[in-house]
Amino acid sequence: MKKKILVTGADGFIGSHLTEALVRAGYNVRAFTLYNSFGTWGWLDRCAEDVKGNFEVFSGDIRDPHGVRVAVQGCDKILHLAALIAIPYSYHSPDTYVDTNIKGTLNVMQAARESEISSVVHTSTSEVYGTARFVPITEEHPLQGQSPYSASKIGADQIAMSFYSSFDTPVVTLRPFNTYGPRQSARAVIPTIITQIASGARQIKLGSLHPTRDFSFVEDTVTGFIAAMNCESAIGKVINLGSGFEISIGETAQAIADTMGVNIDILTDEIRLRPSKSEVERLFASNARAHEILGWTPSHGGRDGFTRGLSKTIDWFTDTSNLTAYKAGIYNI
Repeated sequence: MKKKILVTGADGFIGSHLTEALVRAGYNVRAFTLYNSFGTWGWLDRCAEDVKGNFEVFSGDIRDPHGVRVAVQGCDKILHLAALIAIPYSYHSPDTYVDTNIKGTLNVMQAARESEISSVVHTSTSEVYGTARFVPITEEHPLQGQSPYSASKIGADQIAMSFYSSFDTPVVTLRPFNTYGPRQSARAVIPTIITQIASGARQIKLGSLHPTRDFSFVEDTVTGFIAAMNCESAIGKVINLGSGFEISIGETAQAIADTMGVNIDILTDEIRLRPSKSEVERLFASNARAHEILGWTPSHGGRDGFTRGLSKTIDWFTDTSNLTAYKAGIYNI
């Protein structure tokens, strides 16, 4: 049995997929989930049958330094994914993003510094780059806080790397580009489109259609995390995880409609538009460093890979037992 891995944010979209992959690979996993009075573990309540009962659950709050220290005890590695990620909600409640994303990351780094941790993989986001000044976006691209969310993640990234510089804490910063797939929250554009269509709508409500994104299938993001966790030469580095494929939101909606075999009209919903200076107009990743250091290459890269990833995602969302967990008729910020 391999040493214990702590996964913060294990109850979320990427975290639940990562927890499953780690368990299947034979790791001893402690899943840090957000405490709630219902005793629910987020998506881990619906994890695959071969994974159920094969991981430990620690319910707490990443904002609580004492709880984080307790969670880290006995662990060899930390995969830190716990965060608030919805951009529209960051306009509404920016304080919560500072508390969760910056202070939460500080708590993880302090606990790691005090323990015998061999690797901390900190989760960043492509949003920290803002609108691309050049493409493909390398890790040297300037950081631009165009939303309270992205600003909080820039702060979290700097906290994480400051612990590497100041205390030799073994930190790797991974920067996934627009991960999508089964279980993604309704606040993201791909689930928004699929669930509206699957619920019978043919007039699809969206925000801006012209921005481009580099969509990365969740299976690829997960393999990137595991590779980074086990790569000593990645420590102290920032590494992009992207598919190397750029597509606009409007083209994405049409690709989903084509895959689902329907004709759609797209309506601009004003409430879904970001403030003009906050919109990230273009994201397109360079994944050369991930390939060089981690030996990582996306299995769903390029247009063909995106089509295959969309098909898997649509199959999951159109399963009635999954679709009923989403409220397609309302805008979820």
